[in-house]
Amino acid sequence: MTDDAPPTQASPDEPTRRRPPLRADGSGLVPPDDETPTWLERKRRSAGLERLTYEYFERSRREDEDLRRASTYLDRDVLGFPTWPHETVRNLTIVSFFVGLILLLSAALPPHIAAPANPSRTPAIILPDWYLYWSFGLLKLGPFNPNLAILGGQKLMSDRTFGIVMNVIVVGVIAMLPFLNKGMARRPVEEPFWAAAGVGGLLYAFTITVYSIKNLVPIEHNLLFDLTHIVPLVGAAIAYAALRTMREGYMYDLNRRYYRLRPPK
Repeated sequence: MTDDAPPTQASPDEPTRRRPPLRADGSGLVPPDDETPTWLERKRRSAGLERLTYEYFERSRREDEDLRRASTYLDRDVLGFPTWPHETVRNLTIVSFFVGLILLLSAALPPHIAAPANPSRTPAIILPDWYLYWSFGLLKLGPFNPNLAILGGQKLMSDRTFGIVMNVIVVGVIAMLPFLNKGMARRPVEEPFWAAAGVGGLLYAFTITVYSIKNLVPIEHNLLFDLTHIVPLVGAAIAYAALRTMREGYMYDLNRRYYRLRPPK
């Protein structure tokens, strides 16, 4: 007895293993929705997730392009609305709404003007603009500045210089990230490590911002310093564990959609 569909060819990475036959309805390697995959079926889909995702979207794009070329519709190459009047009218409407909202708030809630600054008196608390709190917090990482024995217990550089160096390092790492991660992942679950690193970075930006205004936070300074660096690590570890747990199920669902919606020709 022979099957109606021919068996799939083995991939170059698996030259000796034969896979179950694939059918046009998605049965075979990918079970129906109401069936739970076995452990072996899940393990067969535990590698190559980034490549599979890329092939899925690339095949979709290529087939859509083929359909568009085969169409006899005159405007088959138009993939969006024209700039005039559709996009222009919509953008002008949105801009007008927000401009009117800003004018209304400025008229109804005028800003409070404080007393003139006293040039002969230094304020008790000096802070930069709120979006620079994270950089201001890096200037306060003096406890990380080591005391070297070869210098007689003195620090290699001042705490102020050390804070500037930390700013340069952090900005340099952020600038290098696009060159370090060149994968084809489109979702966090496809790259758990980099997604967890992003979560840790966001948490650290928040905690270092809070630490920069430690004089206004009702927490003991040493405890706040420890929490500033422990919370991002814990958050990144939790995100990585959660994404690793979701990765297997996501890859199985992606395989099932790939072979069900676009079965092999």
